[in-house]
Amino acid sequence: MHGYIEREGSLDLVQPEFRAVVAALRDQVTHRFGGRLHSAYLYGSVPRGTARVGRSDLDVLLALHDDPTEADRAEAQSLEAELDAGFEVIDGAGILLFGRDVLLSELERYDLGWFVACLCTPLLGDDLAEHLPRYRPTSLLARETNGDLGDALPRWRRQAEEATGASENTGATEATEAIADAALRSLVRGASRKLVRTAFTLVMPRYGGWTSDLAEQAEIFGRYYPERAEQLRKIAVLAGNPVADRNVLDMYTENLGPWLAAEYLTVHGAKAPRP
Repeated sequence: MHGYIEREGSLDLVQPEFRAVVAALRDQVTHRFGGRLHSAYLYGSVPRGTARVGRSDLDVLLALHDDPTEADRAEAQSLEAELDAGFEVIDGAGILLFGRDVLLSELERYDLGWFVACLCTPLLGDDLAEHLPRYRPTSLLARETNGDLGDALPRWRRQAEEATGASENTGATEATEAIADAALRSLVRGASRKLVRTAFTLVMPRYGGWTSDLAEQAEIFGRYYPERAEQLRKIAVLAGNPVADRNVLDMYTENLGPWLAAEYLTVHGAKAPRP
């Protein structure tokens, strides 16, 4: 939408197949975090009403009154595992934890703050968006949301090496290979999403609007960089249908990723460093 970016998602859009897991999430978050919880949010395909049964994950953000502790993180991991095991409609659950003050900080105003205000759907508690500004698709927003791709590339190389190394070791069992394949697929999915979103936000100020649909993001990017259009289309498909293929990751880290990171730096500059 042009002008201000309107908040996406709504609890009313949650498909019937996913309502039970959302209800379980609400109950468990209240039970496990109690008075430490300020507010809870859904984001991603479930509150947008585009989730696929058995293929989509459940994405959650919890804002705590104080910075999360190791005990809080352990509780979140336990809840992730419980939801994943208890509901076949989701392909995993991911819970992000942040302190309220961090989400409302000046440093995070155009990154996590924007994320909460525009991409998160309130589930519990007082909505932090009431304390945040409205956002336009500016170069500042592009830089602060996705100006860190260069930092991700070494991490992807290391994770790909670790996954393939485990499966290539002499004496690796079928179980070990299956775990390595799952790690590669997860890495391809996450890296694909990051690349498409970074490519889209590279051109977002010129486009003058926002969409969270990865296929649309790839198409919009292709209008401005036609020589990379087909590459982005394929990556958008891999974001939803990841493969355990080291060659895909090598293309990301040695071809598209370095080019995109350099182009992003030229167009929008570097993201403000975090402590």
